[in-house]
Amino acid sequence: MTRRSDFVYSEASEPHRIRTKQMLKEFPHLRDLIGKNPYTMLVILGLVGSMIGLAWLLRDQSWWLIFAAAYLYGAFANHALFVMIHECVHNLLFKSRTANRVAGFVANLPHVMPGYASFEKYHIKHHSFQGIHELDADLPNKWEAKLINNYFFGKVLWLFFFPVFQGTRVSRMREIDLFDGMLITNIIIQVVFNVAIWYFMGWHSLGFLFISFWFSIGLHPLGARWVQEHYLTHDVDQETYSYYGPLNTVAFNVGFHNEHHDFPSIPWNRLPQLKKSAPEYYETLYYHKSWTKLFFRFLFDKEISLFHRILRKERGKVALTDVSKPDEELVEA
Repeated sequence: MTRRSDFVYSEASEPHRIRTKQMLKEFPHLRDLIGKNPYTMLVILGLVGSMIGLAWLLRDQSWWLIFAAAYLYGAFANHALFVMIHECVHNLLFKSRTANRVAGFVANLPHVMPGYASFEKYHIKHHSFQGIHELDADLPNKWEAKLINNYFFGKVLWLFFFPVFQGTRVSRMREIDLFDGMLITNIIIQVVFNVAIWYFMGWHSLGFLFISFWFSIGLHPLGARWVQEHYLTHDVDQETYSYYGPLNTVAFNVGFHNEHHDFPSIPWNRLPQLKKSAPEYYETLYYHKSWTKLFFRFLFDKEISLFHRILRKERGKVALTDVSKPDEELVEA
């Protein structure tokens, strides 16, 4: 790879839907993996309960202990809750969309910031229009990529302020209405929860939750996930990468990213089985074994910048052009 001053532009269709059709033709039994996992709700309740319980224990503790607890446990628990929110967005818990949204609001509680409603809206577009800059909020802004580029301190700042940079991307999503009843509901629920934590436990407890949220998607080895998923970390134009490492255990298999994009209607607990059932499709792709290694490589490797993302100018390229209309159950948002 060489230092870039612009994104990588592709004229090819996004790869996942076509690969899904090919895999189903060769392995029709993969349909059996599609479904719901209502037991994910128990995971959500356990994680939320653990964060509230730890916040209570830390209510009178020093800030250095709060930061340590946030970095060593809170970040992992909050990151896992992001994965649970992701499952809710794809309606992988219950048949009812409303029930999935309620579960998503619950999973959002320890994050302090009301993010579920907006994530639902923008993440679905990421799947439907991968690589289309005005519809895919997972892509960095052009000014953002130019500002950070391949500089070490720039990347440190980018990871540390990752939630802020993500928030700035909303302005270019002009075809998506941000403010609606869902977002208002999310805000009200979150404000009531935050006020309750502050009233009954104090600022230290609320601070622990917020710091945990900040570390969970920022300057932390877990932050390498945002690089792992779609940044071109190898000298090939492979658009999506998976992570097969030990942290999948506490991240509920979110590292199986190629698998998820190919089959977004398969819940987290069955993604390893998908890979095992079709190894020729996944083991031939480049993948990562360590988020920690990728975290430091991203920071220090000047050949990796925010410009190392694939964009496509023609939104029609995300649609199927050489196969029949995609099966709705496989590309279900």
